Amino acid sequence: MTATTPTLRCVTLNVLGPANPDWDRRSRVISDQLLALQADVVALQEVPTGAQLEELLGDGYVTTPFTESSDDGVGGVLATRAPHRVLTEIDQRTPENGRDLPWCATLVVEVESPIGPVVVAHHKPSWPFPLEVEREQQAQRAAAAVEQAAGNRPAIVLGDFDATPDSSSMRFWRGRRSLDGFSVCYQDAWETVRGEEPGLTFTTENPLVRAGEVATAISRRIDYVLVRAGSHGPLLEVKHCDRVLDQPVDGVWASDHFGVVADLTLPEHPPGSWGSYPHDAGT
Repeated sequence: MTATTPTLRCVTLNVLGPANPDWDRRSRVISDQLLALQADVVALQEVPTGAQLEELLGDGYVTTPFTESSDDGVGGVLATRAPHRVLTEIDQRTPENGRDLPWCATLVVEVESPIGPVVVAHHKPSWPFPLEVEREQQAQRAAAAVEQAAGNRPAIVLGDFDATPDSSSMRFWRGRRSLDGFSVCYQDAWETVRGEEPGLTFTTENPLVRAGEVATAISRRIDYVLVRAGSHGPLLEVKHCDRVLDQPVDGVWASDHFGVVADLTLPEHPPGSWGSYPHDAGT
């Protein structure tokens, strides 16, 4: 019998909280999907942080909400099946712009996952279109905190980044530019297995987008699972990545965002070392 390779399943989803239309039906669709996915790490945005959270997630999760939430109790939450330890939370609000959500923050935890100890960061930067400078600064602060926390260990950053892959903040995260003399490199799980497929997560195909407050927005990919790289490459291997709730269920669209799910494993051999090399390679 072949041993099963341990896998870490990560999900991020902006749920478009209860203040928005059709929450009763939408929340049931979301809860059913999360139950089916059985993810090890779940990052939820625009989610009720009280009793309704347990109804969405089901049993078996350890949850840490962001410290701040909106007046209606909506915010960001990181949930893990294995116990986690909070390492730090960064308040990412920038008072000078006056447009940030109260739960604009980055939560960094350490979790004993099925593949070993992993640092996980739930990142929620500024949302308004013009605030890319703020998103750059927030990315820098978040990345510095994760680098300090992780050391030589794997790390995952996930959430609703409100930035497209070609934006400066996402190019920074993906190791394609530095900011103020500082650089990191994280592998985009979607790009790793899907290449140039657009993978849009906020799209006008979705009637909740067309009817919502950002109804004139162009379709974008703004939700991510990112995997930290060391000197020789990513410290975890992305085995699978897909969108979540990207079609209606019995006529119900779950949210104005599509979620992202990624399955991660330890690589067959650690980056920086050779694995087995077949003698007949190239013949």
